[in-house]
Amino acid sequence: MRSLRSISAEALVSHPQVAQQSLDSVAHNLYPLLFKASYLLEQAVVIRALLERWPLEEFRLSVLLGPHSEPPVDLRDRTCRPCLEACVQGLADHVLRAAGPWRLRVADLTGVRDVQVQQCPCGRALGRWGRTELLARTCCQLQAASLVVRPPVRVLTDLFVTEGNFELVLRALGPGPAPLRVHCLSFRADSLGPSQLMQVLRLAGPGELHRLEVVHNVRLHAGHVQQLLAQVGFPRLASLTLPAKAFDAPPSSTLSPDRADRLLTSIAWELSQMSQLNELSVAFSTLTGKIPKLLGPLQTPLRTLDLANCSLNHEDMAFLADCTHAAHLEVLDLSGHSLFSLFPSTFFRLLGWAAQTLRVLTMEECDIEDSHVSMLILALSPCHELCELRFLGNPLSARALRRLFVALCELPKLRRAEFPVPKDCYPEGTAYPQDDLAMSKFDQQKYDAIAEDLRAVLLRAGRGDIQVCTPLFGSFDPDIQETSNELGAFLLRAFKAALENFSRALEQME
Repeated sequence: MRSLRSISAEALVSHPQVAQQSLDSVAHNLYPLLFKASYLLEQAVVIRALLERWPLEEFRLSVLLGPHSEPPVDLRDRTCRPCLEACVQGLADHVLRAAGPWRLRVADLTGVRDVQVQQCPCGRALGRWGRTELLARTCCQLQAASLVVRPPVRVLTDLFVTEGNFELVLRALGPGPAPLRVHCLSFRADSLGPSQLMQVLRLAGPGELHRLEVVHNVRLHAGHVQQLLAQVGFPRLASLTLPAKAFDAPPSSTLSPDRADRLLTSIAWELSQMSQLNELSVAFSTLTGKIPKLLGPLQTPLRTLDLANCSLNHEDMAFLADCTHAAHLEVLDLSGHSLFSLFPSTFFRLLGWAAQTLRVLTMEECDIEDSHVSMLILALSPCHELCELRFLGNPLSARALRRLFVALCELPKLRRAEFPVPKDCYPEGTAYPQDDLAMSKFDQQKYDAIAEDLRAVLLRAGRGDIQVCTPLFGSFDPDIQETSNELGAFLLRAFKAALENFSRALEQME
């Protein structure tokens, strides 16, 4: 139930002109209430005016929009473009005010969540890349203005840097007087060269960085990774994601086994110096026989571990099953490995250790067949904390899936399961793993009937709270969605460069 305060605040901000005229006579402790009411009703003009006059020392967006502030509704998944633009414009107005000292000391813009469907009235989102560009452009404009020198406002933010906004972000982070000083807590990089990545990270303040995601089209090899960790340094890093092939040897040189071993040892030592590291994603890197050396020295147990398509062997799986990390894992991805054909006992042991903490388990394209379902059910049975299970791309029949769904009803916290298109829906003899074209050629009518039957299994067991789906081409990724055009152009240029190199090589051979 809404309080009288909330109703009054919404009534006031619904009349923007009256609200702006009244702000100077409003008690300071009512500004957070008026801000949330303005955000709820998408009153961008009022939001900007509130930030310009913000009378408190701190402005923390996620706290103001969270469920514990008044009114008690969670607005953190509303990345509303007009509202967020008004916030940044209001910050600029705040530091441009000539009269009086700046009361504001810290503006924390982190903590909002990018979702597929916006619930705000306009339905227009401003994603992480857009927020980065907006803040960087505003900072550059303020740097060019002639302002009285005062202590800067610390702006805590998450940055998403690509080739498209690289130069702008560099200028915003550069040295020199700035009324808004950006402090990066989370950094995502895509479509950058290794030297560009190193340059921008040095300016972004690596000493404060908590999360680093280097993804997709940043071409790193093991030498780059070692250089990045050793020369830049991330003492407070809690989460690290590296792109595909990040542990491969440099392409222009053939490393001897001893040199490759020393390089991996150096990377592992640098990781071990990160005393807060608890999330590591190194998917699509060839790490055969390297997991003990890579994860063994870590000081803290990992809560998130992504080893999808890393070509693990028995030694790697045995280490995972018995290491200290196993009993702390909350998110685990072992996609691309034949878990039940090659590692049945070690995988069973690993889940046994992780059962008390594991919340998300991903086993896509793990060659799980009908004959493995009994073992899978037994392995999952102690995982009472499991909330999400993803096992797309496995050759399972409708009958096997039905058996598995009956067992999933016994997992009390399970809320989401991503299951494969049953092999009954494909032509007989379809090979696994499938490419995108083969994956999409199935009998839709037959799939719909089987999916309906599987949902009925859940409903009869009173587990309608479990959402089941088959996202053939992956779940929604807001960052990829936002930068898809730029990434596509980057890939075309990379393909063109590869063709030109190939042509030159052919000419030299002739």
